[in-house]
Amino acid sequence: MPVTAPLSIKMRSWLFAPGDSERKMRKAADSAADVVLLDLEDAVAIDNKALARQLVGEFLQSHTEGRDRLWVRINPLDGPYTLLDLAAIMPARPGGIMLPKVHGRQDVDRVDHYLSALEVANGIEQGSTPLIVLVTETAEAMFHTGDYKGAPRVVALTWGAEDLADSIGAISNRNADGSYGFTYELARSLCLLGAATAGVTAIETIQGDFRDLDGLKARADMVRRQGYRGMLAIHPAQVDVINAAFTPTLEEIAEAQAVVDIFAANPGVGTIGYKGGMLDRPHLSRAQQLLRQVGQG
Repeated sequence: MPVTAPLSIKMRSWLFAPGDSERKMRKAADSAADVVLLDLEDAVAIDNKALARQLVGEFLQSHTEGRDRLWVRINPLDGPYTLLDLAAIMPARPGGIMLPKVHGRQDVDRVDHYLSALEVANGIEQGSTPLIVLVTETAEAMFHTGDYKGAPRVVALTWGAEDLADSIGAISNRNADGSYGFTYELARSLCLLGAATAGVTAIETIQGDFRDLDGLKARADMVRRQGYRGMLAIHPAQVDVINAAFTPTLEEIAEAQAVVDIFAANPGVGTIGYKGGMLDRPHLSRAQQLLRQVGQG
């Protein structure tokens, strides 16, 4: 069942916080992150999984205001914890769920069934809990990144390089100069193409060095130009940089409006001369998309 209403939150910055630390969850919630990802998966040791479920449930229950931006990353379906996670947190009505380490569209369909049952059991509108899906963390998933069109609940796709490297037995996911290797740049591209195919938001993966804010800005600017609309974060210091990078500037908004206006003034025309160059319909489409991002289209 699809999500029944559009999301009321922005999706530029997605800040992880370990679910076994109330202090770090509180710090993340107090930040300017658009979405806070309370983590039950990689940030929590096996011995702390049960404690993390309890703490995340209690944290959600105590944060009724703004709970739509408090999401939970559950454990993957190929392990023993997924249903335990969902049973523990759904009574507290999380804003959404991050589904990691998928193998394909079938994992989304399975989680949709779980969520539907738990929504009904807890008096939550069926289909109202959205999903963001990590679509490149297993080798098999790489072949299915274009399969999420019409997938229930999915509002965003993102990708990961660390678990993918583990999945294929790589020694490293980096080239000698520190850039991502070909397979991981391919993962970034496939995620972007998959999100465009599905008509959902593409979210860039983390930058591990949270101290390198200049590098973060350069990377965020790069992937935004490519079509990404947000980015995962692992530290509150990254949030302001990410929010700024994925917020259209006043100059960009004005330019987009000018493109829309010139086409509106010349209905039925396919190409128009503008500032010494030519505009065609793809330019109009991109301008309209940018205006929709800021609620003006």
